[in-house]
Amino acid sequence: MDGSDCRKIMVDQSFFIHLWEDRTRGEQWVPSYDTKGLALLSDEFLRVASNNAVENGQRIFEFKAVQSGVYQLIFEKRMGWKFTAEDRRLFRIEAEPPSRN
Repeated sequence: MDGSDCRKIMVDQSFFIHLWEDRTRGEQWVPSYDTKGLALLSDEFLRVASNNAVENGQRIFEFKAVQSGVYQLIFEKRMGWKFTAEDRRLFRIEAEPPSRN
């Protein structure tokens, strides 16, 4: 996975992915991942536009690993009228078992 973002986390530790989204253009980030290893905890949109005609901002996804392993988290920027993704982001998630003390 060249050019991807690699995150090393512990099982049950949450992590965030922040992506820019312009809803005025109809953009929407759609995640794809192995639900046996990762769980989506929240999906928020933080609007940062300065006027009422524009709706753009940051899309904030919160995930956690539910079991150890290496997972691929893929985000595709979709637009309702297109069959193909406008953009694609890849994340490699390496989830390690919780440390035992």
